[in-house]
Amino acid sequence: MKASAFLYPWDIVGDPDAAARVADLGVGQVTLAAAYHSTRALTPRHPGRRIVTAEHAAVLYPVDAGRWAGRELRPYAQSWVASDDPYAEAAQALTDAGLEVHSWVVLAHNSRLGADHPDTSVVNAYGDRYPWAPCIAQPAVRAYLVELAGEAAVRGGTRGTELESCGWYGFAHLHAHDKIAGVGLGDAAQYLMSLCFCSDCRTGYGEHGLDADELSRAVCAALEPVWAGSGSSEAGWSGVEKLLGADLAAATLEFRGQVARTLQESAVAAVRAAAAEDFQVLLHADPAPYRSGANVGVDPQHILSVADGVVLPCTGGDAARETVLGPFAGRSDRVVAANFTVVGGMGGSPATLERDAAHAVSLGADQLRLYHAGLASDPDLRTVAEALSRLGR
Repeated sequence: MKASAFLYPWDIVGDPDAAARVADLGVGQVTLAAAYHSTRALTPRHPGRRIVTAEHAAVLYPVDAGRWAGRELRPYAQSWVASDDPYAEAAQALTDAGLEVHSWVVLAHNSRLGADHPDTSVVNAYGDRYPWAPCIAQPAVRAYLVELAGEAAVRGGTRGTELESCGWYGFAHLHAHDKIAGVGLGDAAQYLMSLCFCSDCRTGYGEHGLDADELSRAVCAALEPVWAGSGSSEAGWSGVEKLLGADLAAATLEFRGQVARTLQESAVAAVRAAAAEDFQVLLHADPAPYRSGANVGVDPQHILSVADGVVLPCTGGDAARETVLGPFAGRSDRVVAANFTVVGGMGGSPATLERDAAHAVSLGADQLRLYHAGLASDPDLRTVAEALSRLGR
């Protein structure tokens, strides 16, 4: 079974031993960030630093100036890695260590874009903007994301790509000094808080038979019990229907699903147009179409007709894995990669990786993803290497 470890270029650049350490884990592939959101990241083994602060979303390579000439929305350059092309430098070191490199491209998650261009952001039913969440119903945003996918995915020496946040982003976000836990929101309330009411979405709702003002009022009314302390634990699509009503819920999902599907089709087509014939395109996904975030909600049948496969969040118990992997079972013609967090301090469980991976395989997974080889401690990585060794026997 192929296993790939996630990495940032700054985990490799400036550390001559890093690529060999990753290869020694027993993985055959690395998923290397080419376009990424803002973050503060630990580098526990780097000889020259311990913390990298990526202050804003950026690409980790020099952009093609001609491609972006005249465009108002364009990628931001990074300044926190001492390299003219961090991605290329890291990719070369990893390739030299015998590892296959695939790019990791984050699309609709960009706080800097929302700060510089507020009108591009998702607007909730209360009128609050989410600067981290570009609204994918807006033509200018869609054009930017598709162009970014076509450029960032296909870097030199790269054999494939994984597109993250290729769909709706919404309320959920680990923001600086987040203080949003006072009222626990189940995923039904999260869905309602993620519905967008920018001018383009308002038009889109109208095209699906909805009055945007009435929908906004309905969403706010549906959330009132949540703020009062009841209804916050409603889960699943049935929970959304309970809060908003089945007809309204279905109409919002129809609109949002159409927007997401066409964006995914366009982004994958842009990558394929720029890549070699055997270039692999995967999508970070969740089989519940109403979900938003890094693992975007998809229609399983549709996404497997568009991309070469999916990367699915599999950290958690057996029931959670069954829910996520079940809709993709039986597709031997497509990649179904089970993604496990292997950083103990971030909720991962390296000690159960062998057992959890075997369970994922029994449910139809044919590849593993390990998040994240640069962030994990030495004991976590030793445990991962032991598990991969036993799985490979």
